[in-house]
Amino acid sequence: MRRYLIDENLSPTYRAQLLYHESSLTVLRVGAEGAPPRSTQDPEILKWCEQNNFILVTKDPNTIPKHLSDHLAAGHQVPGIIIINSSVPTGTILDDLILIAGASHEDEFRNRIIYIPFT
Repeated sequence: MRRYLIDENLSPTYRAQLLYHESSLTVLRVGAEGAPPRSTQDPEILKWCEQNNFILVTKDPNTIPKHLSDHLAAGHQVPGIIIINSSVPTGTILDDLILIAGASHEDEFRNRIIYIPFT
């Protein structure tokens, strides 16, 4: 089952609702116990995700692609990054995250960014 790290720029509702609808998921949020502290810079979050095998879920399409490029150029990897469109209803995003967790294989998103909702 997937492991998601919810970026601090997203509402805590995402974590709570993911766990409510799919209790077998592991979902942490930046700033929570066991996750990177609040205000951790993106490059450090990517390292944490790599070391702990978590897919990063964020709404930041501006800086994350550059940080991922730098991360990969330095010889690192990530299990994946999901960038959400926060203007879409939360329920649609949650449905897509649950679908990804249940229907994708372990390395399907390795070193990639995907955007949801799916179109």
